[in-house]
Amino acid sequence: MLNKDEKTLGKRQYHIHLAPGDIGEYVLLPGDPARSDRVSEYLDNPVFVANNREHRTFTGTYKGVKISVTSTGMGCPSAAIACEELINIGAKCLIRIGSTAALQEGIGIGDLVISTGSMKNEGTSKFYVPDVFPAVPDFDFTRTLIDTAKRMQKDLGYNLSYGINASDDAFYGETPEWIEKLHSLGVLNVEMESSAIYTVCHRRKVRGAMISAVSGNLITGEVVYETENTKLATGWDHEIQVVLEAIAAFESQK
Repeated sequence: MLNKDEKTLGKRQYHIHLAPGDIGEYVLLPGDPARSDRVSEYLDNPVFVANNREHRTFTGTYKGVKISVTSTGMGCPSAAIACEELINIGAKCLIRIGSTAALQEGIGIGDLVISTGSMKNEGTSKFYVPDVFPAVPDFDFTRTLIDTAKRMQKDLGYNLSYGINASDDAFYGETPEWIEKLHSLGVLNVEMESSAIYTVCHRRKVRGAMISAVSGNLITGEVVYETENTKLATGWDHEIQVVLEAIAAFESQK
């Protein structure tokens, strides 16, 4: 019987096409492969490492810390595969940098939201843990992420929220009734990957976290589907800057 752990640990990985030494211990996880290129512009001496399927990777440094970025594609299944394979070759802290839809009034396009826990409305985590098992990010790194975002907020000019988000499986399966239910529960935002990332990170004993830029608000109706979402693009740049500074701060605390 095949043991996937024994077959893949510490070797060249099948889906992400990466091997030990290709990445840093910190890996940023955008969904969109094109956003890996965006992250690389903020790294010192970025090197394009691999591109396979939805997984596009660069590795560079920031303030002396080796950092990589690997795109996950959309949804928990591909995000979980990326996390497993990155951990197999040395990743120790996986940080989703995503887009998200807000579910509460007062959160607008381009604002930043940091997750303190994820509602598991998806199927991938069920293969790892029971439904009642929580999906939560690493406390220490998330605390540094929040502190860093607060410190940089005035200079960069974004609005910041943090709290519980939802990870949904079906973008077009979210009915108005479902959105209202999440809103009534006080869920701040909804995206499609974080609960699986947290679950994999917990099972593999590494750190996981997420910061997202708001693409639209499903409660107020502030959405952009047919034109360029310039405020969201600015939010992507802000979240990248915050994460990189948070990594530098976290390293300095060691």
